[in-house]
Amino acid sequence: MKATLLGKEKNDAKFTMTFSGEDFDKALNEAYQKEKGKYVVDGFRKGKAPRKLIEARFGEDVFFEEALNSMFSSGYPQSLADLELNPVDRPNVEFGEAKLEKGKDFEITVTVTCMPEFEVKDYKGVKVEKVEHPVSDEDVTKELEALQKRNARLVVVEREAKDGDTVLIDYAGFVGDDQFEGGTAERQPLVLGSKSFIPGFEEQLVGAKAGDDVEVKVTFPEEYHAEDLAGKEAVFKCKVHEVKEEELPALDDDFAKDASEFDTLEELKKDTREKLEKSAAEAVEFETKNAVLEKVFEANQIDVPNIMIEDQLDEMLNEFSQQLSYQGLNLDMYCQYLQKSREDLRGELKADAEKKVKTRLIVEAVAEAEKLEASQEDMEKEMTAMAEMYKMEVEKLREMMNVDNFSYLQQDIKMRKAIDFMFENAVIE
Repeated sequence: MKATLLGKEKNDAKFTMTFSGEDFDKALNEAYQKEKGKYVVDGFRKGKAPRKLIEARFGEDVFFEEALNSMFSSGYPQSLADLELNPVDRPNVEFGEAKLEKGKDFEITVTVTCMPEFEVKDYKGVKVEKVEHPVSDEDVTKELEALQKRNARLVVVEREAKDGDTVLIDYAGFVGDDQFEGGTAERQPLVLGSKSFIPGFEEQLVGAKAGDDVEVKVTFPEEYHAEDLAGKEAVFKCKVHEVKEEELPALDDDFAKDASEFDTLEELKKDTREKLEKSAAEAVEFETKNAVLEKVFEANQIDVPNIMIEDQLDEMLNEFSQQLSYQGLNLDMYCQYLQKSREDLRGELKADAEKKVKTRLIVEAVAEAEKLEASQEDMEKEMTAMAEMYKMEVEKLREMMNVDNFSYLQQDIKMRKAIDFMFENAVIE
């Protein structure tokens, strides 16, 4: 088999695969060996009839299709390797008009969309503005106050409820004189001002005390998920059992002992500042890397095949669909809520998908240009981190991973090294 490149137009490559008569005869004989058990010829047990008798009985071309499939299956990847082509889509195959005959050469013409070829440029010495996220005393105080709030306790108070209080209520919902399904609960805790109930509900409980009966009048939103209630006026008959307020612990050494591994408040403050500073440093590095990547992206314009963008869109929508499933939703429900079609959603995401593809190609090109590789040490370090995250032994994780997993992991490490390389060689102004 001989592969000959006819030409390239944008990302489409066209080439021929020429098979000799000997190649075809060999493939026919292999097809006969594989398929002969399907044919019955008088005087022979099934699978034992000679090839010539089968061809005479069922037609000379009886094994042509299997032979062609076999030749293409082996010849196509060999052609890609010989011509150094990297396809991103299925090939379009054309057979010549000449009649296929035993012992004669024949040709197949193939057109396939390939990975864009470009030389990455301007990825060293990229100039970006310095990013700063200083940690102030106020930031430390806010973090401690958040910890204080997480350790607060609810205490019953004998006064009228106000915003921020938690009320314990029974309620029953009515539209007209009819009590509707799903609108009833007993001893339900509700934080006033949390906006967790229908708009207007919580505000009408402000000022209520334990023992009060309150009629809460609301109008369901037009887009409410229960269609039989959407846009309708309703009354909730509520019984208030308790009013509770948050009681915050004092910020002192005792609090530090109870809420952390430290003995004093000063030690807790110091640790809090260190953690905030570490987080700020990580945020600075992340933002700077993104700024560098954006500059390199702008410097390298690539003509990306549409199939790569469509594949990226599929991946993005699959990931989004998975996230929706955690909330008990699916993509069709989401589109229906927004009054959009799936195609509308794809159209909105297309520009983002195209940018993701181009950025990935640029980063991969930097990795190739700088000959960056994932070493065995890199792989072991990554596997150890993954094992810790999934709380399992490294060897067990290794057993679960297949060749594709390892290949993906290697590529991911190379990509991160390429981004780190651009960041380390950037000029921070």
